[in-house]
Order: sequence, then structure tokens, then C-alpha cells
Amino acid sequence: MGGHARNRAAAHAPPPALRASGLTRTHTRGGVAVHALAGVDAVFPEGGFTAVMGPSGSGKSTLLHCLAGLERPDAGTVAVGGRPITGLAEPALTRLRARAFGFVFQSFNLIPSLTAGENITIGQRLSGLPLDEAWRDHLVDSLGLADRLGHRPFELSGGQQQRVAVARALVHRPSVLLADEPTGNLDSRSGAGVLEALRQAASAHGQTVVMVTHDPVAAARADRVLLLRDGLVRDELTDPTADSVLARLRRLEAR
Repeated sequence: MGGHARNRAAAHAPPPALRASGLTRTHTRGGVAVHALAGVDAVFPEGGFTAVMGPSGSGKSTLLHCLAGLERPDAGTVAVGGRPITGLAEPALTRLRARAFGFVFQSFNLIPSLTAGENITIGQRLSGLPLDEAWRDHLVDSLGLADRLGHRPFELSGGQQQRVAVARALVHRPSVLLADEPTGNLDSRSGAGVLEALRQAASAHGQTVVMVTHDPVAAARADRVLLLRDGLVRDELTDPTADSVLARLRRLEAR
């Protein structure tokens, strides 16, 4: 393909689902400035599954929070589907998060007084977004929750609670799913079920998944791994395996 043809193709290519450009963020801890992000550039394609890893304090969670608009960067921009969101007023940002993002955290954040079924659909009730019941039923079946919908969180195992949280994050069909250590409180079998749900969100449903994790086995389920250190993306690994991720982490920490 000639240069002009490539330029035309690039001009008509759809924007990535999520893009971070020059993100910087400084926190103050005990009167000391800590540079959590020092100019992060990253592109997250539609339907891709990206794991974000790095040593403690490398900026992983801060990056995730800035991507979601939960935390505003000091400089730089975040764009969702080509639309910059960094300068949006809080009401507009809240509406965007309700439509475009799903969230899964290490702590399940379920409402104790609600059943599993009610926890899954609480976002629709609060936001007024319509509920696609067929899609909800598909999620419930695929996550093995059909016989648990009437149970409250204390009646569920940790793996079941996290699968409820995944269903809640996906039920409104967000374009981007952000997960922060989603298997951190789970045993290996329960964690594998949650990771499979995230893998299917990307592979089968075209959602863009960004997952912060410290676990090389979890990262190996992703299409690629971004490795952060000192607030910058220092390395990228495609088609990861647990062994290759562990080797890159060791190399990163040895620098």
C-alpha cells in the first residue's frame, strides 16, 4: 500500500476505545510530592484486553482512575472513542461513566441489603438507563449465577460475589470495562472464572478491558501487558504467558 493510501486509511480508521496522552498526576503524602504518573501515553483498542502491571507505587491504579475520570490528571488528556473527557464538568462525566464504563474492583462493593439480582441491576435503577433483560439473563447464565439471584452477598462465596460484580459492570453494555485487582481476594479457581468472564467480554462482545493486576497468571489472559515503573510505561508485552510476564517483571525491577 502506498503512502497516500495508508494515510487515507489511517484518516478513516475509527478512534481507539480509550487513549491516554501525556497523563501526569502528583499526590502529596506527608508533605512530600509523589509523582504517580509522569507522562503516560497509551492506546487501548476496541475489543482489546490489556493488563497493567508494575511494582507497588508504579502508578497502576492512578492510571486506571484517570482513565475512568474518577481522578483528574494534573496534565494530559483521556479520550473515549475519540472524545476528550478530561475537561468535562462533573455532571457530564458522571453521565458518561454510567453509560460508557463498567467497573470491577478487588473489594466486591455489593450492597449487603440487596439480593444478587438487585445488585446486578442497581445501576439501571439509579441512572434510569433501560435494562436489556435478555442480555441480563445471558450474563447471569454465562457467569453461573442463575440459582443465586435471590441470595444476599453474605450468602455467596467470594467468587460468586465477584461474578455478581462482573455482571453488574457489564449489564449496561459499557464500551470499556476497568478492573482493579479483580482476582486479588479470590482463590485460584474462583479467580479463573472471573478472568474467563473478562476474556469473553473482550473476545465475544467487543468490549475493551483494562485490568490492573499483580498476578502473572491473570495477566496471561490478556492480549498484551503494559509494564509501569515510576509513573511511566516502560515496557509492553504481546501474547503474554505467565512465564514471559514474570521474566519481564524481573527485568523491569532490576533496572
